[in-house]
Amino acid sequence: MNANLTDTDKTYMRRALRLAARGSGWTSPNPMVGAVLVRNGRIVGEGYHRRVGGAHAEVNALRQAGEAARGATLYVTLEPCNHHGRTPPCTEAVLAAGVRRVVVGMTDPNPRVSGGGLDRLRSAGLEVEAGVLEEECRALNQPFIKWVTRGIPHVTLKAAATLDGRIAARTGDARWVSNEKSRRHTHRLRHWLDAILVGVGTVLADDPLLTARLSGSRCRQPLRIVLDGRLRLPESSQLVRTVAEAPVLAVCGEDAPKEKRRLLEDLGVEVLALPRAESGCDLAALLRELGSRSITSLLVEGGARVHGSFLDRGLADALALFLAPKILGDAEGVPVFLGRARLNMQEAAGLYGVRIRRFDTDLLVTARFREELY
Repeated sequence: MNANLTDTDKTYMRRALRLAARGSGWTSPNPMVGAVLVRNGRIVGEGYHRRVGGAHAEVNALRQAGEAARGATLYVTLEPCNHHGRTPPCTEAVLAAGVRRVVVGMTDPNPRVSGGGLDRLRSAGLEVEAGVLEEECRALNQPFIKWVTRGIPHVTLKAAATLDGRIAARTGDARWVSNEKSRRHTHRLRHWLDAILVGVGTVLADDPLLTARLSGSRCRQPLRIVLDGRLRLPESSQLVRTVAEAPVLAVCGEDAPKEKRRLLEDLGVEVLALPRAESGCDLAALLRELGSRSITSLLVEGGARVHGSFLDRGLADALALFLAPKILGDAEGVPVFLGRARLNMQEAAGLYGVRIRRFDTDLLVTARFREELY
């Protein structure tokens, strides 16, 4: 980190990060970005990217500051853009406002534009520093970074389990493993992420709605995806009956019944036929398709074989596991993961960046399946 940076710089960048997080669920496929303008030790303007297509964080902060932006320092979590997209370049707005110094959390991960904004500001004579709380800034936007660099969504495996690792009893009963506060947080996850995926077995067993429902809050509804090789999705299911409220994508094999496909499509369900892989749906091909649709994040809610498939094929990025203070004590209960057996501990899938949060009596364990951030 540059020697010119101070603890004060970190303090204002933390404020910018908190602002950026307010855009959760609304900015995709754009990143979440926060900005703070400081002059003579006082915040004179701040803003964040509120929604896709709307003004960027820097512009919102500059508007709030007005003339007070002249000679100020701009703290922004992501490099200001220097290209025309849905909005004009932020670099030009920064220069026009007379900002003296710009402190950036991370450079733009898009290889086509990375560094261009910083170069533009430096060439205009501004003092520019980069890399303040870079890890925190990258962590905030993992879905955007993965999508813009690899073209596929960031995948989070989510489940609720008993302390002995069961997501359902042997009968299939899973209501409710977790408590109400945990379930409310699941609805936040659905609002934050672009799409949610389950296997058709989960639909047949639970008839889930899979929408984001938060009391008193406006929610963005995710694309609801069902892995359904033979198109067994019932026309009477909640998913089909609510397709006008939130879209449904049924992913089947190329040999799925054509008559059932036409029936579901007539009811408003989109059907995507993919070649079958050795052990079911070609998940890698599905992720490429979702990425081409600007889906940057995917929440996989099961069941056990679906979780196992993503894990076994190295396609899972993160885990969100709710642990409830319950014990089934039944080896025939449904596990969180059901896939390739690891025969010794050295083969076990590792987790990194583990964090634990409490929701009343439940614990939420979040972690990454890869050591390094994107």
